[in-house]
Amino acid sequence: MSVQERKQRERAERERLIVATARELAEQQGWDAVTTRRLAERIEYSQPVLYSHFRGKREIIGAVALEGATEMAAALRAATSAADGPRTRVTVLARTYLDFAERNPAVYDALFQLDGGLAFANEDTPEPLKDAFAALLESLGEVVGDGVHPALFAETFWAALHGLATLTRARRLPPEDTERRVELLVDRLAMV
Repeated sequence: MSVQERKQRERAERERLIVATARELAEQQGWDAVTTRRLAERIEYSQPVLYSHFRGKREIIGAVALEGATEMAAALRAATSAADGPRTRVTVLARTYLDFAERNPAVYDALFQLDGGLAFANEDTPEPLKDAFAALLESLGEVVGDGVHPALFAETFWAALHGLATLTRARRLPPEDTERRVELLVDRLAMV
């Protein structure tokens, strides 16, 4: 291995460590606790080293969001691939999405609540974000009604899931009724 390859590998490892540490700190204490100073202390590198990887917290949030989008897409695909039939697939999709949001609140916030400097719904959208949306669209495509654009339907279904996730987390909706909400969403919006 050349010196250049070794340096690139070490740089990538440092970047993964920064992102993993930021994510861990955010999941434990919230995003307000994630500062470059605290990250530098935790990973035992100087703040200038952090800034050589990320220009600031916004870019770190973006990196966590991209990692989370990849994980969400994989979770959605894994869960729905085993589901038999459209109704089961859409129900499993909704449950898996809501479960992901509940188990990974800081990642979910990085994806959908905080400014990570990422473009959504345009040509500059990073591939992991496009892929996470594609994972939704793959399971919803077969339940789109006649004359309805599949992406528009997926956006609307996603918006409903996002509303359920954020309102339940904020204790605006009682969590014990989540399953009934999923069934209603599947019955009325997906109509399967």
